[in-house]
Amino acid sequence: MEFVDLTPANLDTEHLCCIIRKKPHPGVEAKRQWLEARLAEGHVFRKLRGNGCAFIEYAPLEGAWVPVEGENYLYLYCLWVTGEPKGRGVGRALMESCIAEAKARGKSGICMLGADKQKAWLSDQSFAKKYGFETVDTTPGGYELLALSFDGSVPRFTARAKREAIDSPNLTIFYDYQCPFIPDRIAKLRDFCEKNGIPADFILVDSLEKAKSLPCPFNNWAVFYGGKLATVNQLDAAGIRRLMKK
Repeated sequence: MEFVDLTPANLDTEHLCCIIRKKPHPGVEAKRQWLEARLAEGHVFRKLRGNGCAFIEYAPLEGAWVPVEGENYLYLYCLWVTGEPKGRGVGRALMESCIAEAKARGKSGICMLGADKQKAWLSDQSFAKKYGFETVDTTPGGYELLALSFDGSVPRFTARAKREAIDSPNLTIFYDYQCPFIPDRIAKLRDFCEKNGIPADFILVDSLEKAKSLPCPFNNWAVFYGGKLATVNQLDAAGIRRLMKK
């Protein structure tokens, strides 16, 4: 198998795995713009060469858009293999490439977001634990920070992230453009809320400072309702209806 890393030179021509289209796609183009700025900061997007959906995405923790703090770690945003590449050892090869790079760069370890029960839209934590990832911090809502430490040091959620609460009772969604599914999802949810008279706030996380100060765990999306964190899973209109019935 052969992998390719996205670079400023190939960013416009390589597909981004999650959504593969011949014609321009708003979500894909939004992610390209987001990545263009991140690549210079050491962000890595590595994918299987070809048209399959198999990739890993990580960045130095200090510059990762998540409310996690620590020194000299990599933050693993996403490891996803689906469709035809699945079952061929691609996920293993991608994870091992990340671990090898972290060691070669003298990093203290790698961390990622998990939960006491596996959540959709988060990388498979049982797979990560096979490589030695362990829970090193938790939030009251059941989210976990998993880390593979090389030197005994561990990262942690920020104190603010553990609040998992905001002052507004409105449906509130924090999001960024790292995931190409998000722009379409936000547009549909805005329309759904407007048509159904649901007070809703959609808050774009558009800087590292905003991401680091979020009042909850975050990978690229977080939903609050009634002032409390509901989920970091991306929801559609049906999911919003279920949430509001609880």
